[in-house]
Amino acid sequence: MVAGWEWDETLFSGTAAHYRRGRIPYAPGLAAALARELRLDGRGRLLDVGCGPGTVALELAHLFGEIVGVDPDREMLAEAGREAVERGLDGKARWVRARAEELPGGLGTFTVAAFAQSFHWMDRDLVAATTRAVLEPGGFLVHISDLKTETRSVDGLPYPAVPYAAIDDLVRSYLGPVRRAGRGVLAQGTPGGEAEVLARAGFSGPRRLVVPGGQALERTPDDVAAWAFSMSFSAPHLFGPRRDGFEADLRRLLREASAAGRFSERRPSTEVFVWGKDATGPGRVPPYGKGLPSPGLAP
Repeated sequence: MVAGWEWDETLFSGTAAHYRRGRIPYAPGLAAALARELRLDGRGRLLDVGCGPGTVALELAHLFGEIVGVDPDREMLAEAGREAVERGLDGKARWVRARAEELPGGLGTFTVAAFAQSFHWMDRDLVAATTRAVLEPGGFLVHISDLKTETRSVDGLPYPAVPYAAIDDLVRSYLGPVRRAGRGVLAQGTPGGEAEVLARAGFSGPRRLVVPGGQALERTPDDVAAWAFSMSFSAPHLFGPRRDGFEADLRRLLREASAAGRFSERRPSTEVFVWGKDATGPGRVPPYGKGLPSPGLAP
């Protein structure tokens, strides 16, 4: 947990309706890569911790007999449930409103536990220990995130890049210079050091996978506005009565950035760290692990 900051239920309040449209998908091939690496065969159970609107759980559903998503945000779970119905997966999906710190909560045991850009919001030592306890012998914890170290140029694509730096400046002009998170602020951002936390909990590994991105995307101003309102640091409720003013300024900025009303972008590569429950001794971090950037810094 971040020093001086406490989680509260407003962290992602109001973002769920914007999440699926606004967030850029993980790299295609993620499910296939995990199936190969973990030898998944359509059986077993997946626990998606901090599942949001079910993005990862539903993408991986065909690899398991049952998926269970856990999230404290009621609106996120409602979105996940609707999407599961649309995909015909409601019979194998279960959505549980709870914080990760409240595991195991009678959920049973799992073959795989996934954290997709969610672990950094949690009491990580507690959650790592309780997650290990609910994994079956031979089970895995997978930590999934966008690859933070790559540069994604839009050279050769038809439209300008999304003006993220200008959007960030606009958010700061409304909400102040320090990043907001729920009712608090994150002066130093979210914590890193996931490898050390998971090693302390007794996990072995990690093995690192990178699923290639780079695929071209076309984004509209509506997509970019949804992205902004899907982020914890610019969640709709943070603007209070100035929300409409912020959106008007945002759309004006986007019109000025692209006369065509379109933006080009590339999917990021997806970085996955695979940790095993079974170890011959206390979890150890391989030498390369300590030098890697933390995968848990996304909002």
